[in-house]
Amino acid sequence: MVSKRKQLSSVFAALADPTRRRILERLSKREEFRVTELAMPFRISLPAISRHLRVLENARLVQRRRNGREHLFRARSGGLKEVQGWIVHCVAGWEFSFDSLDELLKSEQRRYKSL
Repeated sequence: MVSKRKQLSSVFAALADPTRRRILERLSKREEFRVTELAMPFRISLPAISRHLRVLENARLVQRRRNGREHLFRARSGGLKEVQGWIVHCVAGWEFSFDSLDELLKSEQRRYKSL
């Protein structure tokens, strides 16, 4: 089982590449794509597309299904949901910190005005 920290790192590493982000965008528009269909708008080789898909697959952002010799890919929302949960958790902590700082500054302003 992959640790959450390692999973987050692999998702962010996969999303760091613009080609992989474009592949994911394409996958989100349709249920499944063959590798050759995914490769059409890109000016890179099929082996390069396959390498990008392998990175996305290792990050659990896409799922592969074989139908004979064809490899069909679809997007997996689970990997992004884990990242979304982590981001929501971080934002909540930041908002709490900013709210606390805001209260501190307001109390200092009230104290300063009362002098």
